[in-house]
Amino acid sequence: MEYWPHRYAYEELKVATNGFSDDYVLGAGGFGKVYKGVLSNETEVAVKCVNHDSKQGLKEFMAEISSMGRLQHKNLVQMRGWCRKGNELLLVYDYMPNGSLNNWIFDKPKSVLGWAGRKRVLVDVAEGLNYLHHGWEQVVVHRDIKSSNVLLDVDMRGRLGDFGLAKLYTQGEVPGTTRVVGTLGYLAPELAMLASPTTASDVYSFGVVVLEVACGRKPIETWHDRDEDTILVDLVREKYIEGKLVELADRRILGEYDVEDMEAVLKLGLSCCHPDPVLRPTMSEVVALLLGEDTTVTPRVMLQESKKAPSP
Repeated sequence: MEYWPHRYAYEELKVATNGFSDDYVLGAGGFGKVYKGVLSNETEVAVKCVNHDSKQGLKEFMAEISSMGRLQHKNLVQMRGWCRKGNELLLVYDYMPNGSLNNWIFDKPKSVLGWAGRKRVLVDVAEGLNYLHHGWEQVVVHRDIKSSNVLLDVDMRGRLGDFGLAKLYTQGEVPGTTRVVGTLGYLAPELAMLASPTTASDVYSFGVVVLEVACGRKPIETWHDRDEDTILVDLVREKYIEGKLVELADRRILGEYDVEDMEAVLKLGLSCCHPDPVLRPTMSEVVALLLGEDTTVTPRVMLQESKKAPSP
């Protein structure tokens, strides 16, 4: 317990959120609502109220506390504390004033995030995920990497949040089979058969985020005039095979990027989404590639097999 975050009094959080007012709601998800709060010392926080109608809710709550409370990295949303009152479970995080990444790219934002900002956020998230996978005594598999779980701080730097689905296991161990969790469009194909999340399945989800950031398109797009949904990973793979990869770059940021740089990022995203998890890069390799550091692994080499591989 000495390493866990501060335990807040329920009344303190109730006052901070104006009685959990609807006017203070920042968002809502499968676990419940997230409120903006202002503590008595004027510190702004985000208060996540976890749905807890089942044992699974309590189990996931404790997983989030145990993992987030002990993890320290500049590119993770830091947990400040927690609270439990009866069956009511609450988590307190640093407040991220610029919301989530998806709100700066999709649904006609007032201000579209430029290429330099997008690339910087990708590096931030990659470094945070690399820490989860390789930087601690336990491996933390996030299991729900997506653009709405990438939050932006006051400086528009990316931080990875929402560890409610995190699966911890000791370095070197094989994670146990569990129920399939995550978000459609970001799930690695092997999870349909194995349901065992691994660092490689996190890498796949990160690859999808890379592609949506570069292309300005959602992982799955539904068009009323088409019989089938458009799967972004499949679309990018087709363009890669045709040698027309850069055609998919977000047109709203045309002129902001170097063509070779955009192509390299798209190839990296596609290599992370390789159908064979063994052929995906590790997050440490991804960080090295994004930063332009020397590495023996290149997206081009890893993509050779994807030309022949079936779509996930």
